[in-house]
Amino acid sequence: MKIIVDAFGGDHAPLEIIKGCADAVRELDLDIVLTGKEDVIRRVARENNLSLSRMEIVHAPEVITMDDPPGEIVKGKQDCSMAVGLRLLAEGKGDGFLSGGNSGALVVGSSLIVKRIPGVKRVSFGAIVPKAKGFFMLMDSGANLDCRPEMLQQFGMMGSIYMEKVMRISRPRVGLANVGTEEHKGGELQQQAFHLLKESGLNFVGNVEGRDIPADAADVVVADGFTGNILLKTYEGVAISIMRQVKEMLMQSAKSKLAAALLKSDLYKLKARMDYNEYGGAPVMGVSRPVFKTHGSAKAKTVKNALRLTKEYVATNVIDMISKSIRPVSQGNTADSP
Repeated sequence: MKIIVDAFGGDHAPLEIIKGCADAVRELDLDIVLTGKEDVIRRVARENNLSLSRMEIVHAPEVITMDDPPGEIVKGKQDCSMAVGLRLLAEGKGDGFLSGGNSGALVVGSSLIVKRIPGVKRVSFGAIVPKAKGFFMLMDSGANLDCRPEMLQQFGMMGSIYMEKVMRISRPRVGLANVGTEEHKGGELQQQAFHLLKESGLNFVGNVEGRDIPADAADVVVADGFTGNILLKTYEGVAISIMRQVKEMLMQSAKSKLAAALLKSDLYKLKARMDYNEYGGAPVMGVSRPVFKTHGSAKAKTVKNALRLTKEYVATNVIDMISKSIRPVSQGNTADSP
C-alpha cells in the first residue's frame, strides 16, 4: 500500500513527519510518497540519520501556511506540498493522503481537487477522542461551522460506518450533541437533525449532553463543526490541565513522590488513554478517496499512528460503503441544495 504524505504540513515539519514515516515503513509495511521541497527533505534526513527507504519524493516548491486563506490551495499556491499530494491522490498515484497542515485548505483541496463522494453535502472531520470506555468519533469537529440538518444526518451515517469498519465497534451508538436529552431540546438545527437521525436506521440513542460524552454516552457524537470544534478543544484542554495538576500534586512532598513511584505504571496507562496522539488525528469524511488530517502539532509517534489509521481506512473499503449508504438518502432529499 502506498500513502502520500505532506512532508511540510504541521508545526514540526519536515523532521517529525519524516521520522513518523520511517517508523511506519518499518512497522506498518507501507510505501510512502513525500511531497515537499526535495532538497530540504533529503538534507533533514541526512542530518538526522533517517532512512528514506521505500519513500519516493515528489518536489513541491511551495508551502501553504496556517495563516493562508483556505482558497489559496487552488489559487495562489497550487504547487504547495498539500495541493501536489492531493493531485497525486486524485490521479490514482497513491492509496491515501495524510497532512498535518492548514485544516481549511485541506477541506477545500479535498472537495475541489479529490472531490466529494456523490451525494455527500459537505466533507467533515471525524476526530477520534478518548472516553471512559475506549473512544468515540466526533463528527463534525471543525470543517463546517454552519450546517443543515441533512448534513448532520450524513455525518452520523459516515461516522457509524467508519467506527464499525475501521475501529471495529459493532453497531455503533450515534448521539446528537445537544443542551439536553429531551427530543424537543436545542435549536431548529438540532430538532430537525434529531428527526432525520431517528428515522435513518442508525443505532441512534438520541440527544447527548456535554457532561455525558466523556462517560460513554455514544460511539459517534454528531454536531455542527462550530459546536464540535469547541467541544474537542475544550476536551483536550481539560485533559491536559488535569494531567498537569496530577503531576504537580504528586511532586509536592516525599510522601506524594513515594505514592507516584508506586502508581507509576498506572499513571502512564492513564496518560496514554487520555493522549490524543494515540489516535493520530481525523479522517476527512466524505471525500472520494482516503484523506486523513493529523494534528498540526504532530510529532513522529502521532504521524505513525495517523498512517496506521489511514492504512485501515484504505483497507476496509469505507468509501464504497459510504457511497452506497448516502446515495439513496441524497436521492430522497431532492429539495436539498448540493
